[in-house]
Amino acid sequence: MANHVSSLKRSKQTIAKTAVNRSNKTKLRGSLRQLREAIQKGDAKTATEQYRATVSILDKSVQKGVLHDNTASRYKSRLNARVKALATKAA
Repeated sequence: MANHVSSLKRSKQTIAKTAVNRSNKTKLRGSLRQLREAIQKGDAKTATEQYRATVSILDKSVQKGVLHDNTASRYKSRLNARVKALATKAA
């Protein structure tokens, strides 16, 4: 346990930031799961709409420091390829 006032404050800040990061990460994982389910079902329209929402959440996660920029770019690239393949397959 922390003994100094500054380390007590740091401990409280860490707990608060961890809760925020956990919330953001959970929201991101849920969105990714919904997108992957839409792709698996083969619904191009739903997948496209969900892709837009997921990209927005990915970008916000990068701004908030939850994800690294390159990680988000990799996710977006791979998911976009799957959504495009689904759209061309449906058309």
